[in-house]
Amino acid sequence: MVASYSVIGQPIVRGEGPEKVSGQSVYASDVNLPGMLWGKILRSPLPYARIVSIDTSRAKALPGVHAVITGQDIPDRRVGRLLRDCPVLCKDKALFVGDKVAAVAADDPDIAEEALLLIDVEYEDLSPVFDPEEAMTDDAPTLHEDMESYPGLPQPPSGINNVFAYNGWDKGDIEQGFAESDLIFEHTFTTQLHHQAYLEPHACVVDIDDDGRVQIWACNKGPFMLREQLSKVWDMPEANILVNPTNIGGDFGGKGSFMDIPLCYYLAQASGRPVKMVMDYVQELMAGNPRHPATITIKTGMKSDGRIWARQARCVFNSGAYGAFKPRVHLRGADHSGGPYRIPNVHIDSYMVYTNNIPCGHMRAPAKPQVAFAVESHMDMIAREMGMDPYEFRMLNVLQDGDSNPVGEEWVNIRAGDVLQKAAEAAGWDQPKAPNVGRGMSISDQPPGSGMSSAEIRMDAEGRATLLMSLWDTGTGAHTVLRQMVAETLTIPIEDVGVVIRDTDAVGFESGPGGSRVTYTSGQSTVGAAEDLKEQLTVLAAEYMGASADAVTLEAGQFQASDGGRAMALKDVAAQAVTALGDDLSAEKTYTAPPSEYTSYCAQVAEVEVDPETGEVKVTRFITAHDVGTVLNPLFHQGQIEGGVIQGLGYALMEEMETEEGRIANLSLGDYKIPTIKDVPELVTVLVEDGGGPAPFESKGIGESSNTPVAAAIANAVHDAIGAPVMQLPVTAERVLRVIKGRG
Repeated sequence: MVASYSVIGQPIVRGEGPEKVSGQSVYASDVNLPGMLWGKILRSPLPYARIVSIDTSRAKALPGVHAVITGQDIPDRRVGRLLRDCPVLCKDKALFVGDKVAAVAADDPDIAEEALLLIDVEYEDLSPVFDPEEAMTDDAPTLHEDMESYPGLPQPPSGINNVFAYNGWDKGDIEQGFAESDLIFEHTFTTQLHHQAYLEPHACVVDIDDDGRVQIWACNKGPFMLREQLSKVWDMPEANILVNPTNIGGDFGGKGSFMDIPLCYYLAQASGRPVKMVMDYVQELMAGNPRHPATITIKTGMKSDGRIWARQARCVFNSGAYGAFKPRVHLRGADHSGGPYRIPNVHIDSYMVYTNNIPCGHMRAPAKPQVAFAVESHMDMIAREMGMDPYEFRMLNVLQDGDSNPVGEEWVNIRAGDVLQKAAEAAGWDQPKAPNVGRGMSISDQPPGSGMSSAEIRMDAEGRATLLMSLWDTGTGAHTVLRQMVAETLTIPIEDVGVVIRDTDAVGFESGPGGSRVTYTSGQSTVGAAEDLKEQLTVLAAEYMGASADAVTLEAGQFQASDGGRAMALKDVAAQAVTALGDDLSAEKTYTAPPSEYTSYCAQVAEVEVDPETGEVKVTRFITAHDVGTVLNPLFHQGQIEGGVIQGLGYALMEEMETEEGRIANLSLGDYKIPTIKDVPELVTVLVEDGGGPAPFESKGIGESSNTPVAAAIANAVHDAIGAPVMQLPVTAERVLRVIKGRG
């Protein structure tokens, strides 16, 4: 039986919406402090070079310049989210086009830019390596000769040239599995360099007070983890660093890194003034932290009846010059190389490789879109080669309750088959198709991330509640959903619940958003605090009514005593209690979410038309089916689904950071194509509701799931339309035409 709620499940509009659309919301680039300077960075024009000398004398002499620093002027420390391998400024070598070589702080951005032109740098060109497979050979240059000394390096070291993280997963006996297989298939797939394309570029402001305490305003979704990173690179106690909340103008995984903040501090220190740094989109595309390119080889052993018997995968991720921008160092998504299928024998290898390219970081469902493209394309290729329908092939092998997944994890309430069936039904999978029209299917899963969250709720004499958290909102509407949880628990109107976002002094730690975990982590702390406050109010109401607390219930803002018919409004209880206490009522809760026993599945079907003369692909219809628990807010839920699908559409068909000898060739959003409304097909969403989930009110995360399988579904639809696979992303007209001609 599905529970009935009054506020949960309602399409409540975002509380912060009016401020955002009216321009009142404060982002990091909006922060202005008295005496503030502007910081700018001189970046390497070469992909791999020794820095012979730097002459900053002309820049320092320019009127309006207050500080010019190089790697020689600051402590020789490295920074990183976990692996600390990235220098604040290059000292001896530059490792990619865009590496930071020098920085200036000046009265305004124009003077700072002029000063950069006056810095003279002499480089000695070195022979770069751009291909990760080449970088792994013994003949390739070792880009980080001191790698094994880096804090955070996974142990034991890989022992492979330029591989800073190796991960492997095993299940069963892979050699025996292949020996017992009737057929063996092997294919290799490649994916591109892909930027998150958030509207707000990275920005920060750093101020150092007279006592040496550092205040920071930055578009960083993980302020507590940022504070920890900065304390290590600055050799400073965390208590000396305060990160202030600002709005974040889009994240998609890219706003968890330190970016220019360590350097901004040294400019503020050198100038004695607060400093602001804002990247433009040339810098974002040249030196941000985009999604990794990958080369993925999958080998599968099959039984003649269509059962998958063995799966071996080799995932090579081009990390670029540094590994500092990943919180786990490796990309966990590689463990999905088996897909959501029953496979008794599995072996997966994953390599994170240094090259002389832009350093990569996290993007929505890290590594999973790359892996899903390879896995699901491979599935279609096997099915067609064996004369099986791709849908029936998946249904034969998909996980069911009681199965362990390809890396041995076990989930409860597996709905993979249900979402496949619903997606196929909504798509009319068996319906006839016109010439040059194809349908393609894909499926993936996304468990919520774990983490810690703290919440406090205060209630005033009017019965109004305020939720206080140190959870930055990245634009998902999380704060409104958390307000809904408070309102539902306390049975008060959503209008009577406010939210205050606090700085890093307020609580000990907050994991922040990421990994589809906000409702699972912050939701639990919020509901926990609300339940504690409700219990306080119930005890007080019982006291005021002369009843037993066990006999008092709260419904629709009214306390009712079952042993006498007495009633008292929540507002009256709050008023009396606050008057007696002389302060607001309050309750706090800190919650550490364990790894979830649930995962949620998304199955998608794309329908495309392919022009056989030009190779142009037009997606005409797209079906996305989701395994969901309770939908907390249908507006936000659907927004996350549609946003993820559209972002996946760009990844599938057009978005690619094109590189030429390590240089990004399309350094603007005019050249780096992202989808517009004209590119968006008819979108059909199917929700497979079961009422079960690990987050409050039996909900499940939705933030990443719709993004992951999109490219695979579109690529498989193109395969269906033209009769041959496209094994490289994005699926551009040029690549499709080459496949058509090659097939002919």
